[in-house]
Amino acid sequence: MSPGQAAPRGTIEPHATDCIWYASYPPDVAREIDPSRYRSLAHFFDECVGRFRDRVAFVSLGTEMRFAALGDKAHAFASYLQACGVKPGDRVALMMPNTLAYAVALFGTLLAGAIVVNVNPLYTVRELSHQLKDSGAQTIVVFENFARTVQNAQPGSRLRNIVVTGLGDLLGDGLNLKGRAIDLILRHVKKQVPAYSLPDAVRLPQALARGARRPFDPVRIGHGDIAFIQYTGGTTGTAKGAMLTHRNVIANVLQALAWARGRLVDEKEIVVTPLPLYHIYSLTVNALSFLSIGARNVLIVNPRDIRALMRALRHENFTAITALNTLYSALMDNEAFRTRDFSALKLAMAGGMATQRAVAERFRAMTGQTLVEGYGLTECSPLVCATPLDVRNALNAPDAPDKHGPHAFDGTIGLPVPSTYVRMRRDDGTWADIGEAGELCVQGPQVMKGYWNRPEETAKVIDGNGWLATGDIAVMDARGVIRLIDRKKDMMIVSGFNVYPNEIEDVLAAHPKVRTVAAIGVPDPVTGERVKVFVVKRDESLSVEELLKFARLHLTGYKVPAFVEFRDSLPQTTIGKVLRRELRDAHEAGSKPQD
Repeated sequence: MSPGQAAPRGTIEPHATDCIWYASYPPDVAREIDPSRYRSLAHFFDECVGRFRDRVAFVSLGTEMRFAALGDKAHAFASYLQACGVKPGDRVALMMPNTLAYAVALFGTLLAGAIVVNVNPLYTVRELSHQLKDSGAQTIVVFENFARTVQNAQPGSRLRNIVVTGLGDLLGDGLNLKGRAIDLILRHVKKQVPAYSLPDAVRLPQALARGARRPFDPVRIGHGDIAFIQYTGGTTGTAKGAMLTHRNVIANVLQALAWARGRLVDEKEIVVTPLPLYHIYSLTVNALSFLSIGARNVLIVNPRDIRALMRALRHENFTAITALNTLYSALMDNEAFRTRDFSALKLAMAGGMATQRAVAERFRAMTGQTLVEGYGLTECSPLVCATPLDVRNALNAPDAPDKHGPHAFDGTIGLPVPSTYVRMRRDDGTWADIGEAGELCVQGPQVMKGYWNRPEETAKVIDGNGWLATGDIAVMDARGVIRLIDRKKDMMIVSGFNVYPNEIEDVLAAHPKVRTVAAIGVPDPVTGERVKVFVVKRDESLSVEELLKFARLHLTGYKVPAFVEFRDSLPQTTIGKVLRRELRDAHEAGSKPQD
């Protein structure tokens, strides 16, 4: 499709919202990307290795792995999979935190033409059993700390090939004394590896040695082949597997790179990766996009251990970091982070959940950099919209027009990335106008093929013209800039008025005594629903009365919380996204608010 064409793909009528964002696009960002640049992610990976052989690709616990070694080990793992009978299209589950082993297994699986099924290592036996059975995975690579979960989930699954890895694997050549010492401490001193019995399992170093002894047989992989079955986060219900093709993910990588053009420099970047690579946001942005520019990728095993994270960054003058609201807040509470020299930092990205204004302003004051907000979802590989990087800098110029003032994109998710179309749909199925809220719908090359083995569920979210309904409520202004209002399923209706949790959370998070806050709707016989908030204090002197007084200053009456419950922590996913569903369940189970 040529740049500037008025109507998106499909047999639909042109609409007022089509392409109006082009006027706000950074001048050096192309409106379209070409996914055919790479035949597959295997082609993409081999080209990256060829270009940056002598560069450091990943760093874990102070150990560096260069592109050349990464390429050799990934091909050895692919060869091992082939020796085990893994064929193109077979599913290989990866159940690991951010380690060198994950990177090797990820790219080895893609090289073999198999489908990567990313698994959260903290899954319970029930959750893992569902994912293994649903995907039909016959092979799994598991971090030994969670091998007992695999042991208990194996009955009823199709697993036949199990590879076990530990934190110390791949931290050195030969005797690997450093890695062995780390594993011994974790197993016998810290007792972090529960006993398990997987008698047929193979250790990763053994698997790589076997693979290295046999030739790798290249396979034919095309754009339409599935690269990932990426399960949805489960914050609103049962997880479903989004089928992301090689074309979907290649397109999203190229879209991300096009957006960052002019900011990032090949072979000069150091990116911090605290979010787990098994999450689609970190996978596409950190594991793939930064790989394509030869960046040094600093892997953080456990982002919740802020002290360990800071030790990993002690000698890293990083230029980029990706995180989300809760992690940025935690980092800024750390003295070692606050006193760092941020002069090298040029890109700090936020995604995965809405970034609260108080967090964004605090980060800007501390580092001099603006948090670049991105919006996406698993079903879109994930990137859909992003805050312009260079345009934001231009808009911050003192002589910029008022409509492009220093805060022009604050509180928004920016503009659709190249080759992407976004519209808002009314409840009656018609398209909303500029300035009118509706369900955000997406069309572009990054939109998933569908849900794995769930054609009915696929039909509910993707229409005949390829428009994906996201379930999010948003509005587009006259510049094409999009503001996300909230999840459609999280919206409350109080006395007939729509109330969105993000707005309430954003306001209360600005209170200096509030560390974290989450809002839900609870049933009420008079108003339909009433607002309840769960608050983690920053200052123990905070009272319900003080918080509600603050809320009344900034929220209209029906949005002011009716109930306040103070907690020591809020339930979160492993990447820090608050699970409102669990808070609702706790309330329904009889949690007593302090009101």
